[in-house]
Amino acid sequence: MDLETHRNLFIGFFRAGMLGYGGGPSSIPLIHKEVVETYKWMTDEEFSDILALGNTLPGPIATKMAGYIGFRVAGILGLMNAIVATVMPTVILMIALIGFLASFRDSPVVQGMTKAVGPVVGVMLFTLAYSFFKQSKQKLGWPASIFLGLVSLIAYHWLNIHPAVLIGVLLCYGLFRSEPGAFKAADGDGGEGAAGRRAGSEQQDHSGGKGT
Repeated sequence: MDLETHRNLFIGFFRAGMLGYGGGPSSIPLIHKEVVETYKWMTDEEFSDILALGNTLPGPIATKMAGYIGFRVAGILGLMNAIVATVMPTVILMIALIGFLASFRDSPVVQGMTKAVGPVVGVMLFTLAYSFFKQSKQKLGWPASIFLGLVSLIAYHWLNIHPAVLIGVLLCYGLFRSEPGAFKAADGDGGEGAAGRRAGSEQQDHSGGKGT
């Protein structure tokens, strides 16, 4: 068992859980920073794939991602370690602060503190969304990425379509989307390989004829 890996898993997900005000989507940029930027356990593309798949499944997104990433990095023990580290800050803060905040929930100071965090969370989510758009642009191009983003925004915000449905549809689109360039390249490689094999065979036959 690699103790350093488990220590990093616990610290990374504990920090994300402690600073992820409001939980859920607000913790995703923090998990991304720990997993992709700080410890480099996976790439941006892998993280976005896990996030998309996790949003189609039931349950809190932070614990689902923590469980999968922990399992991928350090097996079953890593899974349990990451989930405990994700849940522990919430449990500790709930026990320590629920009575205090309940007593002063109508205080303008407390309300101002909670409202002031909102813009920060919005900026973090926007930054993460922009990084995902840049990844999509590499494969789809800006026009297709912006079009799919606008369609998803309209369907989710105004038509109240569940995110799981949107993600499922887009996953199917990505699955069945053909890339003609890739097939052409494969065909070209196959043709060159066949031509090379024929040339090699003819050269061997010619050499054999001279020897006889």
